[in-house]
Amino acid sequence: MSITTLLLRLGLSFIVLFLLTRIMGRKEISQMTFFNFVSAISIGTIGASLAIDSSISMRNGLLALFGWAIFTLLLGWLNIKSEAARKIISGQPVIVIKDGKIMEEQLKTMRLDMESLNSLLRENNVFSLKDVDYAIFETDGKLSVLKKQEKQPLVQKDFNKQPSKQKIFPIPTSVITDGQVLTGNLEKLDIDCKWLDQQLQMAGVQSYDDVFYAEVQEDGSLHVDYTGEELK
Repeated sequence: MSITTLLLRLGLSFIVLFLLTRIMGRKEISQMTFFNFVSAISIGTIGASLAIDSSISMRNGLLALFGWAIFTLLLGWLNIKSEAARKIISGQPVIVIKDGKIMEEQLKTMRLDMESLNSLLRENNVFSLKDVDYAIFETDGKLSVLKKQEKQPLVQKDFNKQPSKQKIFPIPTSVITDGQVLTGNLEKLDIDCKWLDQQLQMAGVQSYDDVFYAEVQEDGSLHVDYTGEELK
């Protein structure tokens, strides 16, 4: 392979990879789930092969890059539209600390040892397990931590704060995403679709399709984000 051909292939590979990464979106680099990890490695490998492997024609290399990008975009669309597909493609967040108690079985399932858990807690400025109310191991490997109320920093509004509403659920939980009811989360909260329908009717919502996102709050209320413009 001549120097000119090598430089041409390198430049072409860089431009195509850059464009495809832009098309596939920021999530591909900001949230490294299993799906994103496999996709990024595959795209990078194909791009590298196109750049330096003379046995692969530029046409076939480009076809492979664009084909893989289309496959990634299709799976990404399916990941958004289908709850069942999302569980397979991206996995689910897992509660590893609940009400201050470590969920040992969940740690084993996630292959997460205590040293790793403590390290993730320290990244969230938590240096003692007794300060943690809830901790959730996200699909991208990050840990989201909810500190116990007495350990949370005070803000200005806390000084004139009215008595808080009764806490019915431990943490805010999504129950509708993009018009799709998350039945698994309803079961975790021990509520059913009848309760959800009543809450939506009270909010003036007639169809799940009108709801982009709905979340049950700790006090049992339902926060609704409508599809498109807010309902009148």
